[in-house]
Amino acid sequence: MDYSIESLSLDKLETDCVIVGIYTNQQLTPSASFIDNNTHQLISNLIERGDIKGKNSETLMINVVPDSSLARVLIVGLGDADKFSAKLYRKALSAAIKTIKATSCGSVTCTLAEVELKGLDFQWKTRQIIEVFNDAVYQYSQTKSIKPAVINLKKVQISASEAVKADAEIGLAQGIAIANAIDLTKLMADLPGNICTPTYLADEAVKIAEAFPNLSAEILEEADMEKLGMGSLLSVSRGSRQPAKLICLNYQGGAAQAKPIVLIGKGLTFDSGGISLKAGAGMDEMKYDMCGGATVIGVLQAAAQLALPLNIIGLVPSSENMPDGDANKPGDILTSMSGKTIEVLNTDAEGRLLLCDTLTYAEKYNPDVVIDLATLTGACLVALGRVASGLLGNDDELCDALIRASETACDSVWRLPLWEEYQEQLKSNFADLANVGGRDAGTVTAACFLSRFAEDFRWAHLDIAGTAWRTGSHKGATGRPVPLLMQYLLDRAHG
Repeated sequence: MDYSIESLSLDKLETDCVIVGIYTNQQLTPSASFIDNNTHQLISNLIERGDIKGKNSETLMINVVPDSSLARVLIVGLGDADKFSAKLYRKALSAAIKTIKATSCGSVTCTLAEVELKGLDFQWKTRQIIEVFNDAVYQYSQTKSIKPAVINLKKVQISASEAVKADAEIGLAQGIAIANAIDLTKLMADLPGNICTPTYLADEAVKIAEAFPNLSAEILEEADMEKLGMGSLLSVSRGSRQPAKLICLNYQGGAAQAKPIVLIGKGLTFDSGGISLKAGAGMDEMKYDMCGGATVIGVLQAAAQLALPLNIIGLVPSSENMPDGDANKPGDILTSMSGKTIEVLNTDAEGRLLLCDTLTYAEKYNPDVVIDLATLTGACLVALGRVASGLLGNDDELCDALIRASETACDSVWRLPLWEEYQEQLKSNFADLANVGGRDAGTVTAACFLSRFAEDFRWAHLDIAGTAWRTGSHKGATGRPVPLLMQYLLDRAHG
């Protein structure tokens, strides 16, 4: 998709459709008023006739605009002006692009960045247009011989006056980088496990690093991990014919001595549950168990594309979890890189076994903060549904910053407690700790397990089991939490 900023007057545009807004009190946005005044009150007449009331996400396409150079006008309902919010803005944008996709329009000009949103500037609104529109036109076709229907839309212009054009251009650059990262994340996640193996994921990370001068990649092989004593991570891959990889991306955009932000993403390219085999129904969706790793790779690409003045390390422990004669067994005792021993009570709780050694490995970077993200627990889906990702951590300042970023990015999180009492559930008679703590508070006890390997740095954990992909007829990756992490990085870079 070709995105650009356009400052020409609406009556001088070359575009197949102009998108304008209307509130429930029939108040028109400035661009809608301009068109109305230059078309003998065409929009006002349609409102008076009751064709559109302005409810949020309501749309009306005007396919013929008399006495005008405009080919089409799409009117989008914004809702009550007094209650208009960031999420309602994105909802209106979603309705607009859904309507446009169903037409033959090859180009559109969106004027909705001009609407008033308290505390949010033109830069943010421009970025959201690109994120929402790009998400809507994403199509997976890599493994289909019959390709999806072609979407005609190829060009999106965002209308901005000269007074706000500089802000719009910044929003444009950010939006394109974030949209590209989301596309990359979704594509890697949507690929099947027989294609997107740990080796494939590592190869893609190397290709991305080669495209940017400040981004480098190092891939640790199983022999390297064995020398480091990563007995926990390597135990997960024992049942698979695919070798494990530890993908290390290093982006140096800040001062040489500045402590890096370390992002760790679970990269389990398929999770059968191992010996503790999952139920067959829905097991195909376990290809999405690498969404955390895909997100980290996408975010590092976006950071490099935007040349953020930060140092960022991306670590992706990648493996499969399969049943085999050499696979982990319930009751096995593992020795982690930290020296802590772990009793495996359930081999399906393998993500934390990958992450704990990677958290220990992260110490070598002397990090400012460490954020891990993983499709870790079904309990998080039960607790929060598919709306919010779970957030836990050992540092209030870091968690508060992620919450603020989530609110700005409209990529919701909800903080859960990480109290000492929950650690009791991880006690083992035979090791330093068990890898599961029973049915109660599964998301919390999983984070408690990880916290035992994050005691020497500021750390936060994002459980994205409910938000990283959609199920049912719209099955597919969402690209979350790319927007949240990118907003956090932008806040750090420009705060």
